[in-house]
Amino acid sequence: MTTLPRPSTELSADDARRLALRAQGFIGAPDRRSGVRGLLRHLGAVQLDTISVLARSHELIPYARLGAVSRKTIESAYWTPASEAAPPAKPHAFEYWSHAACILPIEEWPHFAFRRRAYRNRPHWNHELPDGTYDQVIKQLQAEGPLTATELGGAKKTSEWWDWSGAKVAVERALMHGEVVCVARRGWKRVYDLAERAIPGTLLHDDLDDTECLRRLVRLAGQSLGVGTRADIADYHRLKGDQVDAVIADSGLVPVTVEGWGKPAWADPAALETPPRGRHRTTLLSPFDSLIWERARTERIFGFTHRLEAYVPKPKRVYGYFAMPVLAGGRLVGRVDPAREGRTLVAKQVTLDGPKAVPAIAQALAEAASWVDCTDIRVERVDAPELREPLARELTRILA
Repeated sequence: MTTLPRPSTELSADDARRLALRAQGFIGAPDRRSGVRGLLRHLGAVQLDTISVLARSHELIPYARLGAVSRKTIESAYWTPASEAAPPAKPHAFEYWSHAACILPIEEWPHFAFRRRAYRNRPHWNHELPDGTYDQVIKQLQAEGPLTATELGGAKKTSEWWDWSGAKVAVERALMHGEVVCVARRGWKRVYDLAERAIPGTLLHDDLDDTECLRRLVRLAGQSLGVGTRADIADYHRLKGDQVDAVIADSGLVPVTVEGWGKPAWADPAALETPPRGRHRTTLLSPFDSLIWERARTERIFGFTHRLEAYVPKPKRVYGYFAMPVLAGGRLVGRVDPAREGRTLVAKQVTLDGPKAVPAIAQALAEAASWVDCTDIRVERVDAPELREPLARELTRILA
């Protein structure tokens, strides 16, 4: 690893936790003037996922921080081009591979040049591409404008999710290469366009070398985390450890020590200037929330084991299909596995970290129900049976 100066700042475990919460937008009054677009820039990446229980994950991220912003407003903020721009209007965001498939601020397009180059140099692919299909897809986009995979000739050959058509393979490869970009979704379908048409001219280049790209992404990860280990920082945009090592000394982040972490850490120097203060959010968190992306970090900071069980066989699930951690007072105090039946929010399984968590769980459930236009809440299972009645009483009080 790169030789670094000795840390000059020592942080307690609570200091680090509060820095992480503030960096992720969970302490202090949210900046509602910048709204969802400002939050996207602040976080640097918002993960997309197909699962929709209360709402899709990219909608849950702003909700958790800003409160009951309508889902329509959230979608519009991500995908509607700037109306004030001279025609043609340009996008605020694009979709690309970061932590996973993520919505990213449009101004970061140049900093993913390193990944586009890596994909272009990739010798092996999981899907075979029929001869001529790539060029055919590019020509169709040139002639017809933005299109979905279905409009390009079909997304799948069969009903199996993995059995992509030639057109889908081609356009996804063009997306990875950067010749094609997704700056909108129609329903849940990616809308593909030529990068030369959709990306603002000042950003449409791969001029930055790998070092400059990585330095920027490491700095952004540190800012979005507040404080993190090498593994934390690498995980944010799914970089390799040696890529982080190569640039961390010049990233602008400063080395710190954190009580109980046992590994070197780096912090955003601006985050160290003032202690985090303000109101804590009480909310349900998407399992794909960037606050809890990395399991080891979540356990280290919150003493909380986080695992998405949607892909675990039902008999082996411990907390439920889409168990959502509950954040309150800067702590993770339980989980709720939700569902919707008409206008009833169903808490299929509730796990509480003791009696003191009851008010927070009830508040988080009530706010979430209101956000998704549910008028009733039904609790099916509480892992601590003795807390079922107190939770029911608290929900009744809040909803009265």
